[in-house]
Amino acid sequence: MSSTDEIQPKRRRLGRGLNALIGTAGIDATEDTARTDDSLKRINVDQIQRNDFQPRQQFDEESLNELSKSIRQHGILQPLLVRPADDGYQLIAGERRWLAAKKAGLTTVPCQVRAMEDQQVTEAAIEENLKRKDLNVLEKAHAFQDYIDRFECTIERLAKRLSMTRSNVSNILRLLELSDEVKDSVRREAVSYGHARALLPLESSEQTSLCQRIQSESLTVRQTESAVREMQSDDPAIVPFPNKGSAQSPSPLTSHVLSLQDQLRDHLGAKVEIRLSGKDKGKIVIQFGSNDEFERIVRQLRRAAA
Repeated sequence: MSSTDEIQPKRRRLGRGLNALIGTAGIDATEDTARTDDSLKRINVDQIQRNDFQPRQQFDEESLNELSKSIRQHGILQPLLVRPADDGYQLIAGERRWLAAKKAGLTTVPCQVRAMEDQQVTEAAIEENLKRKDLNVLEKAHAFQDYIDRFECTIERLAKRLSMTRSNVSNILRLLELSDEVKDSVRREAVSYGHARALLPLESSEQTSLCQRIQSESLTVRQTESAVREMQSDDPAIVPFPNKGSAQSPSPLTSHVLSLQDQLRDHLGAKVEIRLSGKDKGKIVIQFGSNDEFERIVRQLRRAAA
């Protein structure tokens, strides 16, 4: 069978895990002994393009070399998932296997072909990496935000598509509010997800300073949370607003207002701050990092007002 022979795959619903898309049966995919049946086809590795929606950006070179050696010895035990694209095919799932197969010198790889829309491709790529724990938490955050922006989706809907809780998705997304220095430390796994979450109430410069302490003093998450509380007591996050030329004491946020603040963050997928300047006065500040994000937030607000 040539590398361009077509197959007629059965359509399956998305949302029941990656196995619902690519199956669980293993196959022997070495160059000489691979079996091709009605559901599989062999495709030249050079005909396969990288998935633009792939959330994973970093691949450990040592891990790839180990997988490459395994493929040379045992073949690819699970087919790649691809869809038709211009001049070939686009990966949906299996980029690590594809890269390792090329390292191993394979010219063709076993694939299942699915006709899928961009949104389904993005969901499948995220789900594969989530289930296999291949993404670091910042890659997850960027993947979630990209999905929300690209498909004008709410956090609640994304959480349902990925079988995650809304609070879990929201907490991961909030990591995008961290300073660049802290993000880099999280990306390198110099600090944990728990540490990063603890730093979120602080301003960027304070986040960076405490992040350095976490690494130099090996602070635990609980110690970090305690340090954040101390910093907030010395330098409150709620900034008072001037009134008639005189400074006012900031009004503390009640648990109800804090809950509303979190709900706004979840609904808009953006950093939202409620700042009180008195009993019945204050501001709601919505932050955005790009023109695209600004336009998405405006669309969300218009839909809510309709």
